[in-house]
Amino acid sequence: MRYLDPKNDLTFKKVFGEHPHLLRSFLNALLPLARGQEIVSLEYLPAGMVPEIPLMKHTIVDVRCRDNRGRQFIVEMQMLWTDSFKSRVLFNASKAYVKQLDRAKEYKGLKPVYALSLVNENFEPHLQEYYHHYALYHSEHPQKKIEGMELVFVELPKFKAQNLTEKKLQVLWLRYLTEIEGEIEQPPADLLEVPEIREALEHIQVSAFTKAELDTYDKYWDSIRSERTLLEEAEQAGLEKGVAIYQDWQSGMPKAEIALKHGLSVEQVEKLLRRLEK
Repeated sequence: MRYLDPKNDLTFKKVFGEHPHLLRSFLNALLPLARGQEIVSLEYLPAGMVPEIPLMKHTIVDVRCRDNRGRQFIVEMQMLWTDSFKSRVLFNASKAYVKQLDRAKEYKGLKPVYALSLVNENFEPHLQEYYHHYALYHSEHPQKKIEGMELVFVELPKFKAQNLTEKKLQVLWLRYLTEIEGEIEQPPADLLEVPEIREALEHIQVSAFTKAELDTYDKYWDSIRSERTLLEEAEQAGLEKGVAIYQDWQSGMPKAEIALKHGLSVEQVEKLLRRLEK
């Protein structure tokens, strides 16, 4: 018996986009919900149009839903990372929050929006933590919080590298995402002990898919490999241009002239120089 990788577009949606009770377990485990605020029931919402990131048109898995309290949840499995991704997640969550006015009519009727992004790359290399929670807090009194939007980003490779052994449901669900890869034949026994995860594993058995679906599964990985190559090439081209700009700056050329020479704005030049000097 073989299992497909749950991070693939096809498998992720088959588990979390078709079985609300599995998504409920997953969100309750992954999101920073206070005691008594756990999700009881979910209904799926249309994924909606989301802005594309250049060179990354096929890497977004988007599951949207609303719970019995009216809170909205946006779940994404992101295989590749760019600096634009956080802005995209914020835009998408903000759009979901604002669109509630079509129904609520008054600001007091707005419900919180949670965006959960599972990222298969490390994007915070200087931080040890794999779990990153963003919310609106008072800068001097963190106990003061504005309800509305909360963003959670999880670095899957960093989680995997920590070799956590505790059996908290959050850890077990993340192990499901990181340890079931390469079409393994025997999943870890402790994952099978959790009914929801055991069911999720049943849904990603190779035998549960048609030949056409398996072809779609393979094509998704092909698209990821192609996009990774494009991103690496674009990054290399940007690095070479950045070095040239830095050399011009070191030679004493004014930023305005550097911007004109390389077809950039002065603000873009300053931003690039700050990144190179870190």
